[in-house]
Amino acid sequence: MKLDQVLEELRQSERFQACVTGWRHLPPRPARHVDFPPWLELRLAQVLRARGIERLYTHQGAALDAIHSGKSAVVVTPTASGKTMCYNLPVLDAILKDGNARALYLFPTKALSQDQMNELHGLITDLGADIKTYTYDGDTPTTARKAIRAAGHVVVTNPDMLHTGILPHHTRWVKLFENLRYVVIDEVHHYRGVFGSHVANVIRRLRRVCRFYGSDPQFICASATIANPLDLAERLVGGPLELVDDNGAPSGAKEFILYNPPVVNRELGIRRSSALEAQGLAADFLRNDIQTIVFARSRVTTELLLTYLREGLARHPGLAEKVHGYRGGYLPLQRRAIERGLRDGSVLGVVATSALELGIDIGRLDACVIVGYPGSVSSTWQQAGRVGRRSGTSVAILVGSSNPLDQYLMANPEYFFGQPPESGLVNPDNLLILLSHVKCAAFELPFEAGEKFGVESTDQILDFLAEQKLLRRVDGRYHWMAEDFPAEEISLRSVSAENFVIIDITGGQTRVIGEVDRVSAPTLIHEEAIYIHGGQQYHVDRLDYDEKKAYVRKVDVDYYTDANLAVRIQVLDVFKSRTDDAFPAGYGEVLVAAMATMFKKIKLFTHENIGSGRIHLPEEQMHTTAYWLNVPETVAAGLATDDLQGGLVGLANVLVNVAPLFLLCDPRDVQVVAEVKSPFTGLPTIYLYDRYPGGVGLAEKLYDINPLFLRTALDLITGCSCEGGCPACVGPVDEVGPRGKRAAVRLLREALRDRAAQG
Repeated sequence: MKLDQVLEELRQSERFQACVTGWRHLPPRPARHVDFPPWLELRLAQVLRARGIERLYTHQGAALDAIHSGKSAVVVTPTASGKTMCYNLPVLDAILKDGNARALYLFPTKALSQDQMNELHGLITDLGADIKTYTYDGDTPTTARKAIRAAGHVVVTNPDMLHTGILPHHTRWVKLFENLRYVVIDEVHHYRGVFGSHVANVIRRLRRVCRFYGSDPQFICASATIANPLDLAERLVGGPLELVDDNGAPSGAKEFILYNPPVVNRELGIRRSSALEAQGLAADFLRNDIQTIVFARSRVTTELLLTYLREGLARHPGLAEKVHGYRGGYLPLQRRAIERGLRDGSVLGVVATSALELGIDIGRLDACVIVGYPGSVSSTWQQAGRVGRRSGTSVAILVGSSNPLDQYLMANPEYFFGQPPESGLVNPDNLLILLSHVKCAAFELPFEAGEKFGVESTDQILDFLAEQKLLRRVDGRYHWMAEDFPAEEISLRSVSAENFVIIDITGGQTRVIGEVDRVSAPTLIHEEAIYIHGGQQYHVDRLDYDEKKAYVRKVDVDYYTDANLAVRIQVLDVFKSRTDDAFPAGYGEVLVAAMATMFKKIKLFTHENIGSGRIHLPEEQMHTTAYWLNVPETVAAGLATDDLQGGLVGLANVLVNVAPLFLLCDPRDVQVVAEVKSPFTGLPTIYLYDRYPGGVGLAEKLYDINPLFLRTALDLITGCSCEGGCPACVGPVDEVGPRGKRAAVRLLREALRDRAAQG
């Protein structure tokens, strides 16, 4: 059957319709065009016309005009709307008119760099011009690097390589920095949180090096739709930009469906697994030869879904082999092969993490199944945007999990469809991040006393580094004195630059099959864990924590593992406090200590607990920022101890799941700890903290919106139909107790009492 026929069957299916909480028809959108600008190099216009492009979309024309007038710009339009032309055309036009002009392209991943490089190279080939374009990343052969530094008109790279491979060695890149006209930053919405805060500092370093060589490049940024694209882009580049957001690209019709799995235990509020429901929906599309992408929220869920799909499709000869997984941890050649297969049709289905959310060219698929709310409206629309051609119908189905945030959206479809995308938050002045990049900048060029680096003055930081014997002050200038290379010690994307390598030792042979970041290692690759890679299960025989290597072997078992973390929290400093509310709140610096303590064995398909074991790994500590909420003694005294504990746990569960409604972040970026009697406050206290050293502003935002945050949590709990608690609100009854839900509601109402009285 064709997609329209499958959709009609779903409309007629009573079982399917009983689970649909929202179905929106997004009508097709016609194109709006403008003529090529008269200043555009004639050869470019001729090549575009030869490709069947007679005119530009309106947003492309607006972007070109802004850039031609000397402004930096940020283009904000949906996936597949032709944003690439907004920067390729000005760059190629400049180089065709001035052979010395240079451009630097930044993409968040190596995969996207390679993908965009191929598109740009195709355009240059059609031009027949001598424009040298190269990808410069960790995979670039050593023999090619000298030629790129000397002759590359367009250097395509990623922030990590700019950070470690280009800026520290700027003296080898004189030709680039002296003539740098344009810096292109694609997928700006991706640069948020800790990654965005790091990248903003890398751009500060880039601008500093450019000034040294006498250049002042324009910035051309491109982003998917978020609430604050101009603010985010200006924070990243450290200067003003012009916003271009009037999308003129066409699109076909799309059906967007919110699907809540059926309830299997009404008393406990338990629904059928979202993974199993998604597997059934995706299998229906695949059996009808409809190219499909399934998005999962974690590596483990990705591999489980891939396993379930392949087993379910095994009865159809050759079909299971056309379905693949795609996530971080796969080796680059494996990911490239999957991307090619999606473009040429040899791969019919893919189960992916958000790694495929970015604009990598995977063709135009027809169906998208999103397993669990990705954590933001922006990410949801990005994932849904991976399907849909410029004509014809596509479908995106968001399958709700039992997570409270998912259930809030399933119960309030108008909120999702009417909610503007969230804001992207960065904090480039986070002291730990800023300090790291001041080190890198000092290695690159001496600092002048009083020199700005984003902040008004760097003197205190420079003096501190001088005390540490890393810098030496001579005649008002700070020179790098240490022997080490600071950029190599700083990861832009995670708490630590260190990754653990996964080594397969099956049959006595050894080969590297993937990697895991340090933060995830204690819960994913502890000894006796089941690590799933490409749908294949591996048993972790040994974890060498010091050498950062996990030795695994292939197994065929009917379970996977899930690890628990024990967390304790200590307040080090209070930055803000609020005592005039019914429940006092605070925001400040905390020390978080986490230790993986035990793991559970979870049976495939049924997800029942079939065993457990201990984990013996060292405690990890982190300084970050937290927002906390205190329950006054008068309120706590009115609840029995068990009810108070259950209410606190339930409230903590809800708050940490509601937080992503207000923050453009992954749900795992904010963590929660509930204490019946906090050593710091002496009161029942709930802490929500940033999961990154130093914090990136997430906890502070929650502190600032405290009343709205609590009101939304109350609406979610009271809107849930369960009796005593369930995974869709405060958590299951066996976790919060028989009166935990009632206690959580009482706590929230008491916390909001004063504000309700004020009107």
